[in-house]
Amino acid sequence: MMEPHTSGARRLRAAFMGSPDFAVPSLEATARVCDVPLVISQPDRRAGRGRKLVAPPVKVAAERLGLPVAQPRKLRTGKVAATLRALELDLIVVAAYGRILPRSILEAPRHGCVNVHASLLPRWRGASPIQRAVLAGDAETGVAIMRMEQGLDTGPVYRIARTAIEPHETSGELFERLATLGGECLEGFLREFPNVPLPTPQAEDGVTYAELLEKQHGRVDWSRDAGALVDHVRGMDPWPGAFTVRDGATLKLFTARRSAHARPEGARPGEVLAADQDGLHVACGEGVLCVAYVQPPGKRRMLARDYVAGRPFADGERLGDA
Repeated sequence: MMEPHTSGARRLRAAFMGSPDFAVPSLEATARVCDVPLVISQPDRRAGRGRKLVAPPVKVAAERLGLPVAQPRKLRTGKVAATLRALELDLIVVAAYGRILPRSILEAPRHGCVNVHASLLPRWRGASPIQRAVLAGDAETGVAIMRMEQGLDTGPVYRIARTAIEPHETSGELFERLATLGGECLEGFLREFPNVPLPTPQAEDGVTYAELLEKQHGRVDWSRDAGALVDHVRGMDPWPGAFTVRDGATLKLFTARRSAHARPEGARPGEVLAADQDGLHVACGEGVLCVAYVQPPGKRRMLARDYVAGRPFADGERLGDA
């Protein structure tokens, strides 16, 4: 069954809502296909040591494209919905905007709102789908184009683009690939819309939620299996960063692999078994983890072997809180 096609061959009229880097390829795709009378992004935020105001990447991209930008602090006053209704939109395209949209906005355009979501829905609904897929050791992920409802990523899905997750791919690397894939998938969808098949309701089975990551989630639990910790280290890269503790100070860890070193009988989780050209070899609950790069407080990321050259480990020394 097909949705009715608009009369004539005019371009779709679509507003865009998004904020981070992930949404920029989707904004660019929307601008290529549609007339975009308005882009809505999060307000500028203070960031960095100087606490300077920094514009969201979508705002920067919209200004480069010559598109008008609004950055409302509140969505539920009715003002934003009234503005959107006055634009007589066919569609609102949303990609990682960062807030739940009220019904008044969802119903403002003729054909409602569509969202570019970075997962294979219904797996990983929520705020951190890319990181959660890597942390879970998923072999595959993708991008879903869905029709938005008031529930959290519960809407029916128009189409999905799938991609394998490479065994040692970090969240940051996957983020860039999915941003590009999302823009490509969205552009094809918009060129056909609204003459597209009706979206398919999400399955009730297989629902998982990608809760927002916080800094403390980066802490390494050395009692876990080495394979799970490989996924933890790459899933937390670049933010919030996997970390452990040495002498009361935080030590961030990057680029982890299963070590070829055997785990000695009686080795304790977090115990540094060796340090060589490959990195730090640390005993886990099961197996041994090799970490190639570390970042001490106030320093840049460095090879673990260079770090150890300046701060050797004592026999039996352990990482972590123990």
